[in-house]
Amino acid sequence: MWHQSTLTLPAFPRGFHLVTRHVLDAIPQVRELKAGLLHVFIQHTSASLTINENADPDVRTDFETAMNHAVPEDLDYVHTIEGPDDMPAHVKASMLGSSVSIPIRNGEPALGTWQGIYLCEHRNHGGRRSLVLTLCGE
Repeated sequence: MWHQSTLTLPAFPRGFHLVTRHVLDAIPQVRELKAGLLHVFIQHTSASLTINENADPDVRTDFETAMNHAVPEDLDYVHTIEGPDDMPAHVKASMLGSSVSIPIRNGEPALGTWQGIYLCEHRNHGGRRSLVLTLCGE
């Protein structure tokens, strides 16, 4: 079975946001699979996706702090037409990536106990974000 749908997330503020429930609610066909793969792709260049700890909210704060340290906004960027947070957002998005793949086992995502899917919003006002969800399996 193959299934594909698009999910439009609400606008989130800059930072790291757990969106696991948004994703799974948007593709209920996951429950029909014994074994499969869910691929989640973000259609933007200034936000990204990652999988990481979903239990302690401090992790989200520390992610933002670390990314801002690694990719500061005050570098001498050439691409500045969309504001000072745009080019750093592109760099952060490239570092973290535009997709994640999650194995499906017995109708459930086979995430680890403390894992969740994050939308990494790198813009101060990024707006709504679109995800393409592709599911395959049996």
